[in-house]
This record gives sequence, C-alpha cells and structure tokens, in this order.
Amino acid sequence: MKNITNDVWVFIEQRNGHAADVSYELLSKGRKLADSMNGTLKAVIIGSNVKHLATQVFGYGTDEALLIDNPALKDYLTVPYARILDKMIKEYTPRIVLFGATIIGRDLAPRVASSTKSGLTADCTDLQISDVTYLKQNYEKLLLQIRPAFGGNIIATIITPDNPTQMATVREGVMEMAPIAYPHDVKITEIPYIPDPMDELVKIIEQHMEGSKVNLKNAPIIVAGGYGLGTKENFNQVIELAKVIGADVAGSRAAVDAGFVTPDRQVGQTGVTVRPKLYIAVGISGAIQHRAGMQESNKIIAINNDPDAPIFDVAHYGIVGDAMDVIPVFIEVFKNKLK
Repeated sequence: MKNITNDVWVFIEQRNGHAADVSYELLSKGRKLADSMNGTLKAVIIGSNVKHLATQVFGYGTDEALLIDNPALKDYLTVPYARILDKMIKEYTPRIVLFGATIIGRDLAPRVASSTKSGLTADCTDLQISDVTYLKQNYEKLLLQIRPAFGGNIIATIITPDNPTQMATVREGVMEMAPIAYPHDVKITEIPYIPDPMDELVKIIEQHMEGSKVNLKNAPIIVAGGYGLGTKENFNQVIELAKVIGADVAGSRAAVDAGFVTPDRQVGQTGVTVRPKLYIAVGISGAIQHRAGMQESNKIIAINNDPDAPIFDVAHYGIVGDAMDVIPVFIEVFKNKLK
C-alpha cells in the first residue's frame, strides 16, 4: 500500500479568476489541521490564467500550491475537474481534502470521493484532529468531521478510519478566514493538463450569472426575526429597527417558511452562516439549526417572551418580553440617540 501523507489539501474554487471566500476560510482551518498532524497544507488550483491565485493562497498559511492551468479549464466542468483531482489524489494520497459546500463543491466532492474510495462528510460545521479508539482499534490523527444530524437535533462526530483519504465539504462562513502575518515562501508546483476525449462530452454553450443582492455574510450588524413574531406585519418592526441602526435584515427558517422574509436572508444550518459584530435575534427560539448559523457572532442580543428559549444559551444579553413591546422602545431610543 502506498504511504499516506499528512498533507491537507484545499480545493480552491474560482470563477473568472476570483477565488471563493470559502476557499480562504478552508485554508485557514486547513493550516490548523496540518499543524495538528505535523503535516503540510496544499492548495489545489484548477482553471485558466489563475497563477495569481496560486500566489495569493500563501497569505492564508499554504505551504505549496498545486496549479493546473490551461485554457480548456477556464469554466468549471464536472468531468475534467473530477478526473484531474481523482488522478492527483490517487498519485499523492493526501490525508485530508476539503471543499466548500457550494454548488461546485457539492458536485465535485462526491464524485472524487467515490472514485478514490475516500470518506466524505457533507456540510461540516467543525473539523478537528484526534486519536480515536474504534472497535478496540487505535487510530492516530483522524479527522473528526462534525455536523448537525437528524434534522439538527443532535451534533454528530463522523470518522472514516478505514479510508486513506478523508474528505469534507464545509459551508461558507462556518470557518473563520484568518490571514497570517508571515506567509511561507511561494512554492508553486505546476501540473500539466493532459486532455481526455471524455472532457468533451459536455460543453458550456452560454452562461448567465447574476450576483446576489444580499450579502449577510459581510454585514457588521444583523437584526433577525423569527416565527415568534406571529405575523408579517409584526416582522416589519424588525425591518424598521434594522433601518434605524443601519443593519441588515435576516430571519430564521420558520420565518422564511411563513413568508415573513425572503429565503436569501435565512440564517442557519440550511441558510447563511454569519459572524457580525452584533446580532439581534427577535422572536427566535434558537433551535440548533439556527444557532449553527449565528453563534459565532461577536455580540448577541436575544429578545424572546420564553425565558427558557435556547437562544438565551448563546446570547450575551437577553431580554425576556414581548417583542412588540420591546422593539418600539429600541427604535425610539436609537432614533433619539442618532439625531
């Protein structure tokens, strides 16, 4: 059997030469994982005219960039990208490979995992390295793949001890993007692209892309409303408060399902993960699915009429009361302060 390295690989997702934020977040986490294993962190960049990205990744702790650059790889296509990664993983046998849980990552990761017979866990919220005893056998430096399960009612820790390569997809915003002060010297290994007739089975004839108008991930202040507000009219108080303090509006999944707020503003396990300086949760009970998307906020204020609501477990400041009594007071106070 080929020797297994302690390499941690991060697939750098890019569109038109711009890397996705989740890739840099994964590099920051990958640096910590590699250090835990006394291993190396490598960034895998596939595309056309993307050598500048191979230089940028060193600002996030990368030891080496593996670059496959060719005009034929300009746009993401499942077959050539999966084929290239499959060949590289079989040849070099990295210990861990990380992908963003994006449209591209969710398409690419399972195909590569299936082909390379690697363990894969989707939508992880945390990753750790630990020695594990499983079925009376000891395993050193396994990847603990941590994610909510059973509808978010429990947190599961998943291991794949019998697979040489362990893979995970991680949602954007879950890991903290942390540029390092003293990057390693740039080391780029260029890997030649060898075309295959299979690559031509699917071609992109035309593309239309529209950027999202909502950017909760980078919002410094968020006011989020939940189903506990009762009606869409009551939810308008959340919108008014956000307007007064210059915040973005968000909602829980229940609020989205009830039509109080649009799906692109949903925070939680099946929505967006955010880390604002201030998060105000109004009428949100704080189920684990929602907390997974906002509990890393710098300061959390929770307003709920149930003193036992789980949201108070993660809140820095809690107000027990009817939101329809509390929010108008907030609005009036801020209006006076901001005059």
